[in-house]
Order: sequence, then structure tokens, then C-alpha cells
Amino acid sequence: MSRKNRTFIRIAEPAEPLVQVALHAQKGRGAIGNIAHRFHQQQRSAEDDGWQCPLSDIDSKDSERSLKTQVQAVQAKTILSRNQSPDLPFSVSLNPYQGCEHGCIYCYARPSHSYLELSPGLDFETRLFAKTNAAELLTKTLLKPGYQPEPIAVGVNTDAYQPCEREFGITRQVLEVLHRSRHPVAMITKSSLIERDIDLLADLAAQQKATAAITLTTLDADLARILEPRATTPARRLRTIRALSDAGIPVCVSIAPVIPFITEPDLVKVIEAAADAGAHSAGYIVLRLPQELNPLFQEWLQTHFPERAARVMNRVRDMRGGADYVADFAQRMKGTGIWADLIRQRFEKAAARCGINDRGRHFKGLSTADFRPDLLKSGIQNVADAGQLSLF
Repeated sequence: MSRKNRTFIRIAEPAEPLVQVALHAQKGRGAIGNIAHRFHQQQRSAEDDGWQCPLSDIDSKDSERSLKTQVQAVQAKTILSRNQSPDLPFSVSLNPYQGCEHGCIYCYARPSHSYLELSPGLDFETRLFAKTNAAELLTKTLLKPGYQPEPIAVGVNTDAYQPCEREFGITRQVLEVLHRSRHPVAMITKSSLIERDIDLLADLAAQQKATAAITLTTLDADLARILEPRATTPARRLRTIRALSDAGIPVCVSIAPVIPFITEPDLVKVIEAAADAGAHSAGYIVLRLPQELNPLFQEWLQTHFPERAARVMNRVRDMRGGADYVADFAQRMKGTGIWADLIRQRFEKAAARCGINDRGRHFKGLSTADFRPDLLKSGIQNVADAGQLSLF
């Protein structure tokens, strides 16, 4: 075999991060490359041994074509997810999409793409799945005898208002089901597209059945462009907070994640700007790096902030007892130690000064009274498809 065509195969130890050789940041994408997911035992990667043309010489048009977003319509088997996590304010959630085109490099949901045998890297933001039967499944679930309503959090894993929602409209369909049945709902997003559904959310909010959380990590548009490349700009998100608040919808600003020396300097300014825009409450989460997200984030950090990469990770480890990440419920959201405590104090003092320090009050106040699943029966187009549910 000639040196020119040689391919190197590296078999990694189970605990070693499987990272593809970093190329370069690509416009409109968060991840630098496609990391092998954790169920792979081998990774095959090309190495530049000096005999081939530099990777930077690859035609940019070909690269762009290979990164075109693909959205596949799928039929989900179930639609509601349940958890018993003591550090979450909700126990039931619904996600209309798998994968997210926003491309946020810090997204804790990236490792979930591994279950699809896809990379948590670029695959997560370019190979998406739309659950086109979400509203139908939700209707059947709410119509089941003995169903007990409790607030459903929509879009907690991947954004329910990411760009493909404009085409598929699944989130709107889900909200129509919840609105028709008078079911409580909590939305979380970083997209201004949520304004499209103000009519439904405002009506539910008037019945104490709806709240919304807008994620705002930084006010720096240039930083946001590489941190969360296809998400709504920070200034536009502030206008969304104002629009929702003016419509009577309680709005929480979610400052997530707080990344030391990257977004952390903006913490107080974000709180103040959100309060001025009409936010009713606020919350924060320190950077989480579970599973494949750890090497993905560190690769991004080395690419965009090489001069402070070591400093950032050292501070992250200071808040995780020396580890890159600790999944323990007691500390995964806030961290431990002096630096985590300083962030907490800064947040609490700024939020209290602005009058938005109680993150969970609106979610906990959502009402399950007057739930009317019988109102959904008229929305079933084909009674035969509903099976025995039509008898109840």
C-alpha cells in the first residue's frame, strides 16, 4: 500500500474520548467535526502525512453540500417522557424533534444522538428527525382512562421551535391539542418563532395553564454566532421576552449554561436586560459536559478560544470536584466549591435586585383544574384510527 492512500485506524480505550481530528470551524455550525458516538469500539480517521493536499484546500462548496440539513419524518411510538429527577421542576416532557439545527455547542442533548447510531457532533445539528404523529399520539394519551394531568414541558431536550418547525408545524399541532383540552404546558426555547403561537399560549396563560422560558446565554452577538450559530440573536430574544410578557404569558429567562470566562462575565447584564424586557423570573445552570459533549466542547474551545481553553476547563473542574463533569443530582446543575458559590451569589443578588429571582414559581403555579379531554374527541378525524378510545 502506498503512503498516499494509507488510512490509519485507532482503537481507543473505553474511557478515552473518541474525537475526529479537528479541521476548522464551519460557518453556521457549532461542532467542529463528527465525533464517534460512545457505542463505537473503533474510529477510522484520515491523517495528513504530507503526501496529500491540505485539508484546507478541499472545495468549500463540496463541504457545504455535505453539511446540508436533512430532516426525516418519523412515526414515534410514544410521545411523553417521564423523569424522577429531583433537580427538575417537571416530571413530564415532550420533544417534537430529535437533533437540533441551532447547533449550540454546549447542548447537553447531543449525546442522545448516539442512540440513533449518529454522531453527537455535526450529525446532531444536520441529521434531524421530526415526529410527525406527535399530536395524534398526544391526543390518544390524554384520552386514556385514568390519565392524570400534570404540566408538560415542551422542548426541553431539543428546541421545539428550531428552523424546521416552520415547515412541519408539529409544535403548533401539539399546542392546539393542549389548548383544546385545557392542559397545562411549559415551553422552553431560544427561538423567536414562539411568537407565532402567542394566541394559544396567551389564552392558556389566562387560565394559569401556560408559561415560557427563553434561554439567553449572552448579550454578545458575535459570541452567540459561534456558540449557538443558528439560534435567534440575543437582541431578538429580548424582544421575544417582551412580546410574550405583554401578552400576559409568564416568562422565565434561562441563563444556561454559564461558561466560565466565556459567557459568565455577562451573567449580571443578562439578568438586567431580561428584567427590563419583562421577564417574570430567572434561573441558571453551569456548564454540563456529559459523555461525548466533553470532547466536543473542548475541541470547540481549542478552535475558538485557544488562549483561554486551559483556564476555562480548570475553572470547570474547580466546580466539579476536579472532574470534567459529575452527574450527581445534587450538583450537576450548579456545581460545588467556591467558584460555584460565587456564581450563585452573583446570580441571586442580581436577580433579587431586579425582582426576578424565583425561577420555579410560575411552573409550580400551573393549574390542572378544568382539564377537558372530552373536547379532543371532535378533533379525531378518523374514529376508526382512534380505536377504543372513541368509546370514552
